[in-house]
Amino acid sequence: MDDSRLGYETWENLAEAYAEKVETKAHNALYERPATLSLLPALQGKRILDAGCGPGVYAKILLQQGAEVVAFDRSPKMVALAEKRVGEAALVLQADFEEPLDFASDEEFDVVLSSLALDYVEDWHPIFNEFFRVLKSGGTLVFSVGHPFGGYRRFREDADYFQTEVKKETWTGFGFEIEVPFYRRPLSAIVNPLIAAGFVLERILEPVPLEEFKRSDPLDYEKLIKEPGFLCVRAQKPPA
Repeated sequence: MDDSRLGYETWENLAEAYAEKVETKAHNALYERPATLSLLPALQGKRILDAGCGPGVYAKILLQQGAEVVAFDRSPKMVALAEKRVGEAALVLQADFEEPLDFASDEEFDVVLSSLALDYVEDWHPIFNEFFRVLKSGGTLVFSVGHPFGGYRRFREDADYFQTEVKKETWTGFGFEIEVPFYRRPLSAIVNPLIAAGFVLERILEPVPLEEFKRSDPLDYEKLIKEPGFLCVRAQKPPA
């Protein structure tokens, strides 16, 4: 495992605090998560790959919906936290987005889900190729990432919209300040690797926060109701 990957050290330092708050934190529970979950097909009896699983929140939800779950993350702390959250109900592995998913067979999964993890990977072509390989014919890929317009707007004074570039922002919502690096990219760098891998784009969702978000964080609610923060995507591996 290459611990020099973008964000590796940050997420090791953030892991416990993130795991403690992510189930209820407004940006996740009342904004990104409902939108991402709305794009998933019925999961009962389906085999799901949770790619970049973090502390296992999605894996737990997928299990509750009757899925068989394999999850992975490159952060050892996140893997341990996910294992703690789901116990032996899911297989949780340490693996890297930027390496072949050697643990997975061709056409093994009905669904691949990746929530807010791809922003820490520069080149999406290899991982989308791997997602395509491990999905069954007719399978579904759902992922969420930072919105390209929202990311550019936040950094527009020193950003080149058309480039994939490293940016850093300071997070304060997990009990302390921490600088989080990520790759900001244009819309073309989100969609084109998906198409190049062979996927058919089915739906793009630009979510707005739920009304409950307003009670939890009125300032961010007013911003996010008018300016996109996340982009959620559903694509399909075409039937054979």
